[in-house]
Amino acid sequence: MVETAQDHDTDAAAIPGDEAAEAAPVAEEPRSPYDLPGGWYVIHSYSGYENKVKANLETRVKSMHLEDKVFDVVIPMEEVVEFKAGRKVNVLRKKFPGYILVRLYMDDDSWYAVRNTPGVTGFVGSGSKPTPLSRREVERILGVRKDEEEKKEPRFKPAWEVGETVRVVEGPFADFNGVIEDINVDQSKVRVLVDIFGRETPVELNFDQILKF
Repeated sequence: MVETAQDHDTDAAAIPGDEAAEAAPVAEEPRSPYDLPGGWYVIHSYSGYENKVKANLETRVKSMHLEDKVFDVVIPMEEVVEFKAGRKVNVLRKKFPGYILVRLYMDDDSWYAVRNTPGVTGFVGSGSKPTPLSRREVERILGVRKDEEEKKEPRFKPAWEVGETVRVVEGPFADFNGVIEDINVDQSKVRVLVDIFGRETPVELNFDQILKF
């Protein structure tokens, strides 16, 4: 029997092509970091050296070929709004200075690698054996992946504190100094006790009307 071109076309159509392989579903990253492999542990370092410790640990994990046991080294950060030179700016700050999160499978090798990394002063936990963070703790610190419309605005962190002396830079009390009596973050206002004619007078001002003294 002689095969025809039509026979070849029919046979080819019956064989799955590359398109079928490309259509295979891709595993989606879990919404919660708690559901990733391993457990989340907290290590302590000297405040101000968190980035150096993170780099040291990541280098150590690679040199010791522990990528299958130590997965993530995270310095928890938060975006806050500050006033600088009278302007609002978004800045990133460490949530817990001196503390770093590590996601790993805990065994003798991973414990030794982390504990003996330069700059690490120890694991945080009760007793001699480190305990992983709970789901609630992990999600409170690292959050849960959300859709774009669910993302929160960065929270505002005032640059001043109650009892601190500031200078008024705008309005009828410009160039006066005063002591902050109250801070209203929701309304972006402060109540400042300004010395007017020898008497302390409470004055309500906007955040952009004062600067650190």
